Amino acid sequence: MKLGMVGLGRMGGNMAKRLENDGHVVQSYSRSGGGTAGSLEELVGQLEPPRAVWLMIPAGDPTEQAVQELLGLLDEGDVIVDGGNSNFRDSKKRAGLAAERGIGYIDAGVSGGIWGLANGYCLMVGGEDDPVSLLEPAFKTLAPQNGYAHVGPPGAGHFVKMVHNGIEYGLMQAYAEGFDIMNSSEYDLDLHDIAGIWRYGSVVRSWLLELLHTALENEGSELEHIAGYVEDSGEGRWTVFEAINESVPAPVISAALFARFASREDESFAAKINAALRNQFGGHAVRSE
Repeated sequence: MKLGMVGLGRMGGNMAKRLENDGHVVQSYSRSGGGTAGSLEELVGQLEPPRAVWLMIPAGDPTEQAVQELLGLLDEGDVIVDGGNSNFRDSKKRAGLAAERGIGYIDAGVSGGIWGLANGYCLMVGGEDDPVSLLEPAFKTLAPQNGYAHVGPPGAGHFVKMVHNGIEYGLMQAYAEGFDIMNSSEYDLDLHDIAGIWRYGSVVRSWLLELLHTALENEGSELEHIAGYVEDSGEGRWTVFEAINESVPAPVISAALFARFASREDESFAAKINAALRNQFGGHAVRSE
């Protein structure tokens, strides 16, 4: 099929290559240049009805602006795919606006990172049946075998991707804490070697563990050149918010999110409070700055 790709970064660029490698025709636009079009209007002009435009750009204002512009450029029967990490409530709203103009709107949760070009991308797709059917050839190309599903109506794709990333936070934090315990132990352990053997037969083996093994191999077991600052892109927060809204206990994902917050503090004021209190009630020594 023929479609337009907006955004040619680490994800969008590789997705375009994977599509082209399987015979699809990809027209593209990127604000940083390098695409076949110099604007969204030009990109739409390079496509034939029913047009399909896939957004792989940052969530929030960039996606909102692109969607609003595309709604003025596309015709009834055309389709917009948002493959970024948008909030599912925003996706539901945008799908409603698109439906008023007869334009299909698909929210596609995409997981695979920089390895997706070779290994494929797990796709969690939300939207109405007709636009999803139209884009299915592209979904099947992008995903590995059994790695694509139409998970529900508009918003469902980004909702499932949100929870997926919340789970990812918890898994990453569990590995981080376990390796920290081993690194601080009385034993002189080879963490790279341990990560390596856990990849085979262990109940904690996973792709994340394989990536950790690679990181320890490339950076050294002490990770001397990596700062312990961990950003979050939003999905973990949204997962916790939804858990609260639904009265669903999510202590692991919540703790993992808060651990990321803690990683960004040079020194925690809360730790200072704890030290001061211990000094007051127990006479425990405090360190001066």
